[in-house]
Amino acid sequence: MDSPAPRQKSGLVVVMLCFLTIVADGYDLIVYGATVPSLLDEPGWEMTASTAGLIGSWTLFGLMVGFLLAGPLADRVGRRKVMMAGVVWFSAGCAICALATSPEFLGAARFFTGIGLGGVVPSAVALTMEFAPRNRRQIYNGMMLTGYSFGGIIAALVAIALLPDHGWRVLYAVGALCVIVVPAMYFWLPESVNSLVARGKDDEAAEVARAYGLDIGAVRAEQLIQRTATANGEKASGFRMLLTRKYLPSLLLFVVVCICAQLIGYGLSTWLPVLMREAGYPLGSSLQFLLVLQVGAVIGMIGGSMLADRYGSRRVLVPFFLIGAISLLVLSRKVDTAVLMVAVAGAGLGSIGSSSLAYGYVAAKYPASCRGSAVGASMGLGRIGSILGPSIGGWIVGSSLATHWNFYAFAVPAVIAAVIVILMPASTVDDEVAEVRAPEVEPDRKSGGLVVEQAG
Repeated sequence: MDSPAPRQKSGLVVVMLCFLTIVADGYDLIVYGATVPSLLDEPGWEMTASTAGLIGSWTLFGLMVGFLLAGPLADRVGRRKVMMAGVVWFSAGCAICALATSPEFLGAARFFTGIGLGGVVPSAVALTMEFAPRNRRQIYNGMMLTGYSFGGIIAALVAIALLPDHGWRVLYAVGALCVIVVPAMYFWLPESVNSLVARGKDDEAAEVARAYGLDIGAVRAEQLIQRTATANGEKASGFRMLLTRKYLPSLLLFVVVCICAQLIGYGLSTWLPVLMREAGYPLGSSLQFLLVLQVGAVIGMIGGSMLADRYGSRRVLVPFFLIGAISLLVLSRKVDTAVLMVAVAGAGLGSIGSSSLAYGYVAAKYPASCRGSAVGASMGLGRIGSILGPSIGGWIVGSSLATHWNFYAFAVPAVIAAVIVILMPASTVDDEVAEVRAPEVEPDRKSGGLVVEQAG
């Protein structure tokens, strides 16, 4: 029988381990900004602000490379191996950063570190979705992706505690300690059941499915869809499968959505304090605006994921992006402080929060054989937005245009993203699995459950 066995292990263990890897990602992305003032004063380096910006861009390029390489690799050799290798790679990169002797050395080390980070995230999203109960996939994914915010908070606290007395190198050395997660991953992080079935390891897949109470019948139905597609002349897996007529149009739409979300999120994260001051709002603390932005992002990740599990990602993403656009339009006007903070939180919800929902939607949209590649491609190419956002904001701030044009420039991508999600085909891989399994499911009168005949 292929009916799910009583749950012996919790998928939350998988979520927690994936969460810890995303914490490392959030830590690394924030720690560089925390060390830039010290790097500019490093004796003998003669580092300029433009050089510091270039090094920051190299990290993003490394992330793009990691996203694009790790997705198909995870689809081919398994998500568990790629995640552990990515954590080791990232930790080694942090250690190398701590030993940097010049700006050029540090830039190369940051690029190297970015590749390791990019190698972790697609597998973390795919594993979380695959080990979550089918009716709670998005909330599990949302909880896991909050690791970005927690990692950023940890980086800020470590910088406050250690940077003044111990210098910038110790912050990267702390990042290298993430390697201690690898033994826990080795013993407690299981391989994806979908990946095991795809590689012909049926016995091992059945054992993992029983241990975690997963529905292996649904996994086999998913593989049947892939075999049917292959028999009809479609490519087998990974990027080759994504480039077929069935999947390429939706992938291109997802990439544009992710570019829009990243453009808004990174643009606001970079320029929000400056924009608030130029708009004439009370100065307060720059961190206050960024903190409220992150609070809105976390609300979007958790609350949006809960709604997505109930109503579907598509129905939640559209209003979330529109909330982001409306919030940005509100910020372009002179409003009370309370309304201002609500609008800043709404902007975080509609940009950073929507990004995590979009990644979960991607993972739910595609079968396991190309899921990692789809998430990696969406995240990797979506990083174009993370480069465009700060650049667009900087161009408008440095031009003669009024401040409100910056908010308009960030509101337009939010509207574009909402429209694209509306145009997105509504069906997901679960819908295809349900169609394949429907004729094969019959009542089990003894157990009251379901019996799924193995597809032949």
